Amino acid sequence: MTIRDMTPAEREYTYPQSQQLIGQTGCIGRLRAYVSEIGNSFDSDWDDYFEEIKTADFKKEINEVMKALRFDEKYGSLLQNCGSMSAWCHSHPDASFGGGDRYFGFRVDTSQYTYLLRLDPRRGEYNLYCYCYIREWLDAHMRQAEKGIRFITPHYSDRFTIRDGEHICVIHSDGARQERTCRYIDDSHVELDGTVYGIWEFAEMMENEGSAVIPYRESLPGYCYSVDPKTAQVMRIWKGDPTRRLVTEPLAYDSPREAADSLNKKLGVTRSQEAAMLAGSLYGWCKPVADPQNYNESGHFINLKSKERGDER
Repeated sequence: MTIRDMTPAEREYTYPQSQQLIGQTGCIGRLRAYVSEIGNSFDSDWDDYFEEIKTADFKKEINEVMKALRFDEKYGSLLQNCGSMSAWCHSHPDASFGGGDRYFGFRVDTSQYTYLLRLDPRRGEYNLYCYCYIREWLDAHMRQAEKGIRFITPHYSDRFTIRDGEHICVIHSDGARQERTCRYIDDSHVELDGTVYGIWEFAEMMENEGSAVIPYRESLPGYCYSVDPKTAQVMRIWKGDPTRRLVTEPLAYDSPREAADSLNKKLGVTRSQEAAMLAGSLYGWCKPVADPQNYNESGHFINLKSKERGDER
């Protein structure tokens, strides 16, 4: 048995999945538990997701895995009580879900199965959510999901690609906006809030409704500040919105650039995020220039072809 910090992509699989994804990933079920504040009590319950693959070998193994995580010092006795769980979690800062989230994620592997642990060491909460998978099925699905989710026109031209678990914003003809969670199914299908669509089917539906679709990238903040390239005034940019609003209230800074930098720093907004937000508002949120991963730390756009050639080297 091995244990390691969970990757950001794996965190998507530590929440309830649709029946489609349960079948593709081999999600057997979910174990949920309180652990004691002191001592070693373990109050758990189980939900079946895919009962047909819950074999006798699996039932035996999950008991052994939980016993090892509760009492074996090699794994920090991390499920013994809230104190040991908190110590283990905070000694693995990279396992934090981040963004103010209270959760920590760990992946436990055996030869056949994967156990994805979402831990919350706070007292009075469910401290453990363990989602159990057939290892080979989960890994095969995640390798395919790494390609991302394509959104196309009804004529099969690519519009943009987002990562599994990210969101899109549907802008309806009356101006109403709807944010939808996207999950990878396969190269030709996407799951939106639990409903599966062919990517061509969804593109045609949006065109017939007169709706626009833009990526609502998780890597972008809700809003940021920048400097208007025409007026040199400080402006506020909201994610997904083509409108840039000038800041009219007085700002006690020597220059617009200094003001934008200071305001963004308070928000935790990086130069690459600001550059992507500005480009998105100017040229369209579907364009590669609206993705912060295409900028360096100074906020300068990276030539994608050069970047790809560098990766090949």
